[in-house]
Amino acid sequence: MAETKGVGLTLRLDAEKKALLAEVTPVAEAEPIDEAWLMERVQSFGRLRYLPQAVTGLLGRYNAGEAVADFAIAQMVDAQFKLRMSGDAMEVAVDITPAQGGAALSRGQLLQALATKGVKKGVLSEALSQALAWTQTTDAEGEQSFVVARGKLPEAGQDTVFERLIPEVKDRCPKISAQGLTDYREMGEIPAVRPGDALIRRHPPTEGTPGYTVLGTPVAAKTGQVLLFADKLTGVEISPQDPDLLVATITGQPVLVERGAMVEPVITLPAVNMASGNVEFEGSVHIKGDVEAGMTVRAGGDIEIGGMVENATLQAGGSILIKGGVMGQTDQESGQTGGIRCARDFQAAYAQKARIEAGENIIISDMAMQCELVAGQHIKLGRGSKGHLIGGKAQAMLSITAKVFGSPNRIRTICQIGVDPELAKQAKELAAERSGYENRLLEFSKLLAFAAKNPARLKPEQQEKIRESTALLSGEIARIRTAENALAEQIALAQDARVVAEEAFFEGVEVHFGHLRYQVARDCGAAKVVLANEILELAAL
Repeated sequence: MAETKGVGLTLRLDAEKKALLAEVTPVAEAEPIDEAWLMERVQSFGRLRYLPQAVTGLLGRYNAGEAVADFAIAQMVDAQFKLRMSGDAMEVAVDITPAQGGAALSRGQLLQALATKGVKKGVLSEALSQALAWTQTTDAEGEQSFVVARGKLPEAGQDTVFERLIPEVKDRCPKISAQGLTDYREMGEIPAVRPGDALIRRHPPTEGTPGYTVLGTPVAAKTGQVLLFADKLTGVEISPQDPDLLVATITGQPVLVERGAMVEPVITLPAVNMASGNVEFEGSVHIKGDVEAGMTVRAGGDIEIGGMVENATLQAGGSILIKGGVMGQTDQESGQTGGIRCARDFQAAYAQKARIEAGENIIISDMAMQCELVAGQHIKLGRGSKGHLIGGKAQAMLSITAKVFGSPNRIRTICQIGVDPELAKQAKELAAERSGYENRLLEFSKLLAFAAKNPARLKPEQQEKIRESTALLSGEIARIRTAENALAEQIALAQDARVVAEEAFFEGVEVHFGHLRYQVARDCGAAKVVLANEILELAAL
């Protein structure tokens, strides 16, 4: 039996009317049709805009056996689009509805629309291609948006930049020798700067890069912010020659801060031990706790220690203050102990078996036992009822003062006062140097006297050289005489040098002044040993 479903129904596209038209010629034996059957036929004509009400009407009339002529059930719709520009004219988007059987969207249409809208810059060619490609896909339905033009935002200028000129500080770590041995005490120097060292360079802000809108309107860039060096920076100054350069004014440890740097003349450590390593710093060092045996602390300034020092090496360009005591211990193999040396004053609560040298004074509150003490001016032991000097050797140019010297068991205790042998040596060297210059000056003077009597014997340029040399020699001689006078004053002061026992001298104490020697023959009370009539003698206080 022949298929009679849809007999008499004809579908055709009309390009002029841009529609799919249906025509029905009734046939008595035709079977009814439904929407699914009809839509299958409509889809064979491609993507069209389906007209639901028209289709429903066509189905009713066909199944009722009515004739139909040029009845539109679907439309051929061209692609549609519209442009949207942002309020700041920095972006343009296109909303696209793909074609449904009608004309597709072209690149030329989009470019023309953009030009009509005034878009001059920032067209995104790749975005246009993506938009057009989407309209050709089989699943393109509804409306889709694409950004097709974008302006350029301005780039703000960079704020003032502060460039660090201080070398980056690496972690201090133990040093390994060429033999592969690790020294856990030596961990490298603590970084320091000196007056005039450059710390921070200030770079001015930049103007930034302008932007533009899609309409071609320039958008100004924000200039970077001008920042000054921070206030209240200590140990530094702005270079007088360069207002953008921060330099150190003191020796110390550089510390970076926001918009600058500071120089701290003092570094603070909890303690000096194997964990901290040895300390070497050009400023001053403050140690809250102890300095353990075998460790070394070197400072260009002062050293202050809150605890005690045990058989360690301390060297300071200034003074040393130890709130605890100093314990040295002779190395049985080398015969050496950790030494202490400072250019100015040394202070401690007590000292035992320690070697201490101070450029000016040594002050010990309690007791010094079996120590080697050397001071450029005074040694003072005692505070309150304490102050014993027992054993060892104490040397000072002007005075050595203690409550008690020696001990009842007659321990040998040596006190040396008067001229520092080094001063005498310096005076002798200066005198020899001056004598040499004076002899040369005498020879030049004789040559000038000879030239005055015999002008033809020495050329004028030779005489001029002799005069220049004479002036130089005279200047050197004057310099040496000044130094000799200063030494002479120190030597004169040493004539009043003394050893003062505020409570007692015990037998076994010896006092030396150059080649002179006085030995305490028996225990005695408060007294002093002084130079009188070119001999050392014991006198009452």
